[in-house]
Amino acid sequence: MEIVAAVSRGPASGFSIERLQLAAPNAGEVLVRMIAVGVCHTDLAAKSGFYGDLPVVLGHEGAGVVEAVGGDITSVVPGDHVVVSFRSCGACSECRSGHRPYCREFVSLNTSGLRDDGSFALSDTAGPITGSFFGQSSFASHILASGDNVVPVDPSLDLASMAPFGCGFQTGAGVVVNTLAPDSDSRLVVYGAGGVGMAAIIAAKAMGVGVIVAVDLNEGRRSIAREIGATHALDGGSPTIVEQVRDATSGGATHAFDTTSVPAVISAAVTALAPRGELVIVGSGAAPFSLVGDQLISEGKSVRGSIEGDADPQEFIPRLVQWYREGRFPVERLITRYPFHEIDRAVADTRSGAAIKPVLVFPPHPLP
Repeated sequence: MEIVAAVSRGPASGFSIERLQLAAPNAGEVLVRMIAVGVCHTDLAAKSGFYGDLPVVLGHEGAGVVEAVGGDITSVVPGDHVVVSFRSCGACSECRSGHRPYCREFVSLNTSGLRDDGSFALSDTAGPITGSFFGQSSFASHILASGDNVVPVDPSLDLASMAPFGCGFQTGAGVVVNTLAPDSDSRLVVYGAGGVGMAAIIAAKAMGVGVIVAVDLNEGRRSIAREIGATHALDGGSPTIVEQVRDATSGGATHAFDTTSVPAVISAAVTALAPRGELVIVGSGAAPFSLVGDQLISEGKSVRGSIEGDADPQEFIPRLVQWYREGRFPVERLITRYPFHEIDRAVADTRSGAAIKPVLVFPPHPLP
């Protein structure tokens, strides 16, 4: 079928809105008409990184309506509203033990550019287009997803608000809920108040964490962080940021979360931890950083990474959606909406920090 997609034809160029051909769904696939898709830093890292000069359709925070299903699909039917997240095999040791983000087949399922049968889902008159990014490539009017990465949601919900639950909001909230698991007596510091960091702050408030500190360079973001649950908001550019964090946390953070991937920020975050404190780091394309072993050993501090907030989308996204319906996960304050064809403006606002979480909204009839 003919679709409209935003194609990247090189790391230095913008996205071009093009007509492409999308293959029919195979037995284990789902055809979804996109309503909205979030723009994530992972999309931009992939555009400038491992796909190089290949023409590729990115996007991995999709939300839409199921139009058709392959013969093996029983989890959704045409007409269902879905959020689309990452893929996992469901059969390896990590998946079977409940750790789907660490699936042994994660790379091949999410970044190979191919479907399960080795074919390309997308093409133009010149040949195949790399796609199937995170099992979806949702910078397109229609996508092929799989039964394992579509999550049904109530059709009464606004899909533009739901789209970032597929990755960014899931990651931020998941790190707090699943990885760090602070309690009411904990002192949490979140470094970087973008979409992921803000979701972490909202989740911490929903869990009743007593002290929630946001650290960011942008004054406007610090103000929003206070609105959504931060008890303190500090300027990350201050030369005394470690001392300020220690003051705000009564001697040091019991839990910390870095979303910046900036080595100097990570170093400061480790220094500002309380004895036996834990720091979790996320981010694509992180620069190399070093840790002082004596500090970790003598004070019992720990540093670990996280993928997708250690979440199983089929379980965790419904939990976040329920919080949203209860008013405990107010994401609208974070979202800026853009028409799909203004993807380059959304990307520019992502890079500049003007938008916390850009979401592209598709027109009702993308093919004139």
